[in-house]
Amino acid sequence: MFDSTATNLSSRYAWNNLIGDQDAIRFLETAILPPYVNACRWFAGKARQQAGFRIQVVHEIAFLSDNQTDDKAFLFIVEAAYADGETERYLLPLSFVEAGHPDASSIAPKGILTRADFDQESGLVVDAIYDERFRQALYFNLAHQQTLDQTSGKLTFHRGKGLAVDDINGLITSRVLPVDSSNSALVFGVSDQGEKYFLKLYRKLFQETNPEVDLVSFLTEKSNFSHIPAYAGSVIWEQEGVPDITLGMMQRMVENQQDSWSQTGDYLNDFLYAVPHRLFTIREDVFDRVELLGRRTGQMHLALYDPDSGDPAFAAEPFTDDYREFIIRRFESLLERRYNLLIDNYTKLDPLAQSLAWVFMEAKEMIDEFVDDFRTRPLESLRIRIHGDYHLGQVLATGKDFIIIDFEGEPESSISERKIKHSPLKDVAGMIRSYHYAVSAKLFGSTETAGIEPDHLQRVSERWFKLIRDTYMDAYLETIGSPHPLFKNSNEVNFLLLVYLLEKAVYELGYEISYRPAWVKIPLKGIMDVIREIEKIRIADPTRNSELPLLQMGLLQTKKE
Repeated sequence: MFDSTATNLSSRYAWNNLIGDQDAIRFLETAILPPYVNACRWFAGKARQQAGFRIQVVHEIAFLSDNQTDDKAFLFIVEAAYADGETERYLLPLSFVEAGHPDASSIAPKGILTRADFDQESGLVVDAIYDERFRQALYFNLAHQQTLDQTSGKLTFHRGKGLAVDDINGLITSRVLPVDSSNSALVFGVSDQGEKYFLKLYRKLFQETNPEVDLVSFLTEKSNFSHIPAYAGSVIWEQEGVPDITLGMMQRMVENQQDSWSQTGDYLNDFLYAVPHRLFTIREDVFDRVELLGRRTGQMHLALYDPDSGDPAFAAEPFTDDYREFIIRRFESLLERRYNLLIDNYTKLDPLAQSLAWVFMEAKEMIDEFVDDFRTRPLESLRIRIHGDYHLGQVLATGKDFIIIDFEGEPESSISERKIKHSPLKDVAGMIRSYHYAVSAKLFGSTETAGIEPDHLQRVSERWFKLIRDTYMDAYLETIGSPHPLFKNSNEVNFLLLVYLLEKAVYELGYEISYRPAWVKIPLKGIMDVIREIEKIRIADPTRNSELPLLQMGLLQTKKE
């Protein structure tokens, strides 16, 4: 029986029979998991008042072996309970590395949970991702599309087109990427020529398939869109009567010079250095890159629009009343919280941000009227599955082209919400806002422009942004083609783009007020651009019977130089 007086884990059972020792399991839950899990980057519950951890389910994966031993890893599904709010579930694979094992000394310290003795065999209990035997077992099962029966359902390994036929049989080298994030990253096919495959092990689990697996597998298996890391496989926990749970996904590795946020920052350097000399400089290849990204975005959306796929999860849908009410409820709640934040923090803002904030708050009734218009306006455009969290940081620059990554969706949304179909213009709005951030952050945050009046920097950044925005949009719409079922006409494109731009900028505002007050002017300016366009719509529509006064845009007039 387990020795509760020992500092380390100790059991008379062998490691392979661990789950039969309830005392050892209890010790793991109460003494070992709390400090270890709280030290892990992937654990999202550090700031919450914790009520304890419980090992809810245990899966087993046998290691590959020539001598037919039954060494294995356990996939623990750990439930984290809190004093308030819902519990969370996390994936924690564990293995036992004997003291005499050749790899024992090379286990990363952050992967060691405890020293342990099992049936008088000493060693380390470790996060199994740091155990080469576990990584090989994962790869073998995926490459051979195995199904492993478990006491709770089964583990199903799917192989995708991205895994080369030549790599199905035989062992393949692997390592853990030394990157701390919300998931764990393993790479396979390590050689002097590079690495072939990237496996993301999802740590926080949701009672649904991960939207990233849905989208990447669909694009790889059912389209010709090649500007993503190709889907090579996934690990799914299947249980009868409940939705499947995604445990991991493998993709092809891609050449990566830098993400497009960094590349855009580099391209902005020439522009930045010219501003103090009152010069306006944009290199021609900047427009070429922006135009190419617009085309790739359009091609991605065309691939996701597949009326012949036969998959209801990817079938295009109209703008239903339920969808509109979902968007409106979310936006109105967001809007109310942002107004309150602005009021509470108004005196902390710089003069330019205060002026923008004032007009934003004065525009509340106009925004409410715009929301009502969205609720009732006839719309014939369609909704599809989209990227969902699209910005420059989600696009890798690969020399002369781009690769789009990270299809998990908005981090603060539930998995169900991330699978809701939207107009592709929601992705477009995200990229447009990202370009606005790129130039604004560069100009307002650089020493080269520190002595220049903020109102001048505002005008200069807007000129750059509008040129880039129009280049991106023109390339995107040209790629989509007109007419196209996704977009009824240009009026609907313009209207829906305003809806998503406003939602995105209002969302951004909360983060900046809370964490970067000096940047509040960036989302506020984005909101102001939408408000100006809304007012143009009001003025141009002779049938609109609105008693709202025009906005006092004179508050935003900057001095002429």
